[in-house]
Amino acid sequence: MAATSPLSGMTARRTGEPAVPRPVSRLRRAARSAAAALLAGVLAFGGAPAARADTPSPSPSPSETADPGTVSFVVSPVSDGVVAPGGPLAVSFTVVNSTAFTAPAGRFVLEVGTTPLTTRPALDAWLTGDTARVTTRPVTSTEADPVEPGATVTSGGVVASDDRILTDRAPGVYPLLARYERPGGELVSTSVMIVPRTGGTVTPVAVVVPITAGPLTAGLLTADELSVLTAPGGSLDEQLEAVTNTPAILAIDPAIPASIRVLGDAAPAAATEWLDRLMLLPNARFALQFGDADVASQLASGLSAPLQPTSLQSYMDAADFPVATPTPEPTPGETAPPTEPEYPDLASLLDVGGGRPAVYWPVGGSADADTVAKLGKLGADDVASLTLVPSATTSAGAKTMPAAAKAGDAGLLVYDTGVSAALRQAADTEDNSLRGNPLAAATARLALASLAAGDAPLLVTVDRGADRSRISLAAAIGVATQLPTTRAASLGELTVATPQETKIADAAPEPARVTAAASLRADEDEVSSFATILDDPTVLTGPQRATMLQVLGAGWVPLPAAWEEALAANREATRRTLDSVGIVPPTPINFLTSSAPLPFWVRNDLPYPVNVVLYAIPDDLRLDVTRANPVVAGASSNTSVEVPVQSRVGNGEVTIQLQLRSRTSVAIGSPQFVDVTVRADWEGIGVTVILVLVGGLVALGLVRTILRRRQARAADAAPVDRPASGDGPASGSGS
Repeated sequence: MAATSPLSGMTARRTGEPAVPRPVSRLRRAARSAAAALLAGVLAFGGAPAARADTPSPSPSPSETADPGTVSFVVSPVSDGVVAPGGPLAVSFTVVNSTAFTAPAGRFVLEVGTTPLTTRPALDAWLTGDTARVTTRPVTSTEADPVEPGATVTSGGVVASDDRILTDRAPGVYPLLARYERPGGELVSTSVMIVPRTGGTVTPVAVVVPITAGPLTAGLLTADELSVLTAPGGSLDEQLEAVTNTPAILAIDPAIPASIRVLGDAAPAAATEWLDRLMLLPNARFALQFGDADVASQLASGLSAPLQPTSLQSYMDAADFPVATPTPEPTPGETAPPTEPEYPDLASLLDVGGGRPAVYWPVGGSADADTVAKLGKLGADDVASLTLVPSATTSAGAKTMPAAAKAGDAGLLVYDTGVSAALRQAADTEDNSLRGNPLAAATARLALASLAAGDAPLLVTVDRGADRSRISLAAAIGVATQLPTTRAASLGELTVATPQETKIADAAPEPARVTAAASLRADEDEVSSFATILDDPTVLTGPQRATMLQVLGAGWVPLPAAWEEALAANREATRRTLDSVGIVPPTPINFLTSSAPLPFWVRNDLPYPVNVVLYAIPDDLRLDVTRANPVVAGASSNTSVEVPVQSRVGNGEVTIQLQLRSRTSVAIGSPQFVDVTVRADWEGIGVTVILVLVGGLVALGLVRTILRRRQARAADAAPVDRPASGDGPASGSGS
């Protein structure tokens, strides 16, 4: 292992960092640091106290970030610590200076233990810095150059193959101790040298490697994300390259192939090529939960089985799945070609290329006896289920445990905790000069495990990680079968081996994740009820389930703060969905007639039309309201609905409660209330007034007409003044 100290050399603390970190996202860089810190604790089986500068201290995870103002020192054996017969012992000494000052020149001294470490506890104690009961002697030394601020310097040391320290060695695991002698205090790093056995029993060893996309907040990867991840140098491409031509058993997140297949013809070329390569690999495989969702927290929240995706139809676009025209054209009488695109079904979308069904891999150390018992009942296709658990959570504890096991009626695949933790640490270490330290630790643990297991198959894993390079991941995979006493084992070989009875020790998922699983399930139930307003509820429930599983993904475990944010964002998105359909708040209404429709508006923010019923319930008998009013609200719009209303006897204030419900009577949105002022008798008064006015006008017209006629008759009856006969002057005549 390794030691660090401030430049003054007064204290040493367990920390370190890669010399040349790869460019990764802030989220995944945080994942790597957190995962490395977790692994350091696992390897230490409880951790080691901070060491003084003159005291051997455990090596840090090379992926850990050194504290500001410290100098880290790591010794890494070449060839994973294996010294072949007749071969030399080569090591590298790496110094990482994260201070603002130049670390002065010094001297590296390599020491080798005189007797081998023969037990797992003794090996673990040595690797975590407990050197009190181990005797070592110097075998080589080299000068240590000054190290500039922020720089990393690596030097080599070699013990010749003809050195008696090597030629007289019997097979076994021997301690290595490196001292960094420098002004201000000495730093110490521990590791091991493995002299392999030749001949004898060969132990079958299987190694499981996950193929995952890391923590996600959406149900599926987008086309842009797939383009980056599957392009040369992308995370998924690196993972696939690393497992190619290896015997690794692949644990594949089915959300990855589903993300590619739902895009149809629109899938990026790099993604489709990646999927083709994955499906053509001959490696044994099994499917993880969708999104690599945490199995244990789901079961601990009250479920009897882990959740599965329900539908991914909403992620598919008809334009990306053209209808094939049959050739030749159908003759009369034949069935006409389909008019809708032929979408792949859910099973086809999630297919990982075959593999054994009903294999479960809970987050390490989270599956308790109850979880294992529940999973043991979840066989598929007449195949019994198998659950991967770390050996540290079985009754074997720190001892070696064969892969095939049973806990009651539940079938288990037990993976070696110590070896797997070291492999994960090595896979997360990108600097070649630092990776040899965890690789040597993994090799040493595997050498002791194979000696104890004999010909019983062993299982190791390279647990979940983020942004691993193909070199570091392939190096970790290769450790499992490089010893002369080990060979690659298949998944089938593990499943047919005679299982060993064991018990599951106390273990449990994080309480916060159990609570989150229960909360997300409650949210999903609300969305399922809400989705009854749609002709196809799966356009909402499908993405809800997929996103929920991604938020429960194992990739979030080393990122508690980021996970809390993702969880909160998911729950807030659910609240927005549930609030996407509602009644536009109405304004007070004056109702001045005996009957008329009242207009209201239904708001629909969803991109789909919805079928709802607007219920209107008055609090007074003055109004007779049509209670149930079906509405088809258009997508992304406000839709008007008229509610027929009829007044009864009396005036006054009436409040109408408005509530939307689905066709299955599920309340949608919050109720609204509208105040209605009823003045229904005004209509009668108004009509009476109008009738009186009209009658008055008619009467007035009749009176005027009669008077006019009377005047006309009177005028006609009056005498006319005419001259009387003989009146007037007499006619003149002659007398």
